[in-house]
Amino acid sequence: MTTSPVPSLPLLHGPALPQLGFGTWPMGDDEAEQTVAQAIQVGYRLFDTAHFYRNEEGVGRALRASGLPREELFVTTKLSGSSHGYDESQRAFAASARRLDLDYVDLYLIHWPQPWQDRYVEAWRGLAKLLADGRVRAIGVSNFKPAHIDHLLAETAVVPDVNQIELNPFVTRETARAYHQSHGIVTQSWSPIALGGQLLREPTITEIAARHGKTAAQVVLRWHIELGLSAVPKSVNPERIATNIEIFDFALSSEEVSAISALDRGEHSAEDSDQTGN
Repeated sequence: MTTSPVPSLPLLHGPALPQLGFGTWPMGDDEAEQTVAQAIQVGYRLFDTAHFYRNEEGVGRALRASGLPREELFVTTKLSGSSHGYDESQRAFAASARRLDLDYVDLYLIHWPQPWQDRYVEAWRGLAKLLADGRVRAIGVSNFKPAHIDHLLAETAVVPDVNQIELNPFVTRETARAYHQSHGIVTQSWSPIALGGQLLREPTITEIAARHGKTAAQVVLRWHIELGLSAVPKSVNPERIATNIEIFDFALSSEEVSAISALDRGEHSAEDSDQTGN
């Protein structure tokens, strides 16, 4: 089994967060079990799931079968909108922990704010209780805008460790990243290489990839690393699972990072978490 080459980022409350992890949406239990096992073999140690994904049991099976010490694994799962609320969050977490068959989770996130429910602050109080009780080691949010986080801070003063948001060179989220940095929040990217393959065909990306002897996907993932982000790419292809983690033997120049960032299409390209979410 390969030793993990992935560096980590410090969190406000919990353990250091690996800069590169393995996403599991959309996978069923069996596919998640198989691909997580493959990812462990090539060095991934951060695994990202959610109640909404319906694959926590499969992820948990792969983690147990790995034989790795629990402290070498970093497991993230997420609270669905149907469980926003203080008591609801306690029950939902207990159910996720049972499905994962874990005594604790490293990072527990509110999956989407769903502001039309106006219950994410109570959910956040619930996550803070889980943190205080040692049932989770760090807490955070996903798809939250700065205004949503401001509301959490005004009501609870508990700063999220992480905000996991849609982020890639087409949607660079500069305002959100600056806000997170000012509060000590780590930015984690979902859909880090975008969807549909268009990003990987961009001449800017392919030319930089050719220069470094790397794939387009490796260059994009390295861009996230250069920006100080954490990213959770997903793949079910064993070759891509392996090559996606082979990004720690080269670096991008500041000019290359800027050229990739210039592909940004603006905030409107991201899903609007005031309007959508699960």
